[in-house]
Amino acid sequence: MSKHTVEALGNLVNGQWIMGSETFDVLNKYTGDVIVKVTKSSREDVSHAIGNALETFKTTKLIPYQRYEILMKAAELFKQRKKELALTIVREGGKVLKDASMEIERGIQTFIASAEEAKRLQGHEVPIQGQPGSDNKIAFTLRVPVGVLCAITPFNFPFNLVAHKIAPALAAGNTVILKPAGVTPQIAAQMAAILLEAGLPPGFLNIVNGPGREIGQYLLEDTRIAMYTFTGSTEVGKQIKAASGIRKVTLELGSNSPNIVHKDAPDLDRAAQLCVNKGFTNAGQACISVQRIYVHQDVYAAFVEKSIEAASKLRVGDPELDETDIGPMISEKEAARAELWIQEAVQQGATIAHGGHREGAILYPTIMTNTLSSMKVMCQEVFAPIVCITPYSDISEALNAANDSNYGLQAGIFTSDLQLAFKAAKELEFGGVIINDVSTFRADIMPYGGVKDSGYGKEGPKYAIEEMTNEKLVVFDI
Repeated sequence: MSKHTVEALGNLVNGQWIMGSETFDVLNKYTGDVIVKVTKSSREDVSHAIGNALETFKTTKLIPYQRYEILMKAAELFKQRKKELALTIVREGGKVLKDASMEIERGIQTFIASAEEAKRLQGHEVPIQGQPGSDNKIAFTLRVPVGVLCAITPFNFPFNLVAHKIAPALAAGNTVILKPAGVTPQIAAQMAAILLEAGLPPGFLNIVNGPGREIGQYLLEDTRIAMYTFTGSTEVGKQIKAASGIRKVTLELGSNSPNIVHKDAPDLDRAAQLCVNKGFTNAGQACISVQRIYVHQDVYAAFVEKSIEAASKLRVGDPELDETDIGPMISEKEAARAELWIQEAVQQGATIAHGGHREGAILYPTIMTNTLSSMKVMCQEVFAPIVCITPYSDISEALNAANDSNYGLQAGIFTSDLQLAFKAAKELEFGGVIINDVSTFRADIMPYGGVKDSGYGKEGPKYAIEEMTNEKLVVFDI
């Protein structure tokens, strides 16, 4: 039996933490200990939180500079409590300490960028005087908040991906209902508590906890919600899109990101190091993790050797230790699922070049070769520390293979040929194409989003605010 005290976490409604009669356990992903008991929301709880958010939106207004000040104050408090926040991510998410610390740093920058955008909300003049009969009129547009916004967030970046929804939504003047991932609710609660401390009025951010399928249905059925912003699986994203009707949605969904290493890659050692590190960081649990690697046959053998060498240096184990590179996956169930995919690929002819074994929730970094496009480790989103390296002879072959996917979030290509770089940028069917870095690269201010089954709409504070506001036309007769 665990010796530590188990905390309790309620829903946040109108600035108050409210415990319910039914709870669920959140585990330390490495030790398996229960670390917090969380209120499981009822339909009535969800309805009450939405009602409060709508009432707050109608009755309490923050001018843009007030929103800026609150978000900046929160960013400062995050800096002061970085170690505490990072440890929460480590324990409830299984992310290693150095990566959790980096996530807090990124989340701080997301808040700062959102705060700055709060001061830049603007429409534009519409030159209607150029139309016959409109010479005595002046027209312009305003950006106005959509109202109550529902944010549904995943476990893999439980601070920064919450920040990417909450901070722009508040900067735009909306009120927010947040449904964090059930396996990582504590860090979202800490973010909310700090926002309240920073001066966010009650009701601007309410949190409802519980299983995604059940709570998500309650949220989708409530027409008082004006917009949904979701990061998660393609399957759930399609359900949200189908159920939301004509209401706004932003969907950041899955991927099986391809990376192409051409024979003229400027630094093969660096390319191999990046592909390995970004395929295995966070135990491969990121939408833009390196998964499929296509390497020109002239450098294929050397690349595989360098990749195995890089992977063999990674330290696997306790995520709270500074030296650990790879910790547990989010659950033993998910690790077992990924292990099964590896075994299935081997049965179909693939080779394990490195790793491939599992201990509980820890799946050791795995490099596979001789994989086929039909194997799950290639054609589906593996969301685990597994990369597949495939040779090619002609660049058109590699570009076609990269595009041969239902997903289209981000892709990477390594080449010294400027013409090839532009060809790839033009022909790769992805929301982002990264030249001489891996698909995993993301600067938090850039427009981020995919095509095909990878999603709809863009994130990045400036672009998220455009999604989270409506453009209103104003015409004056003079």
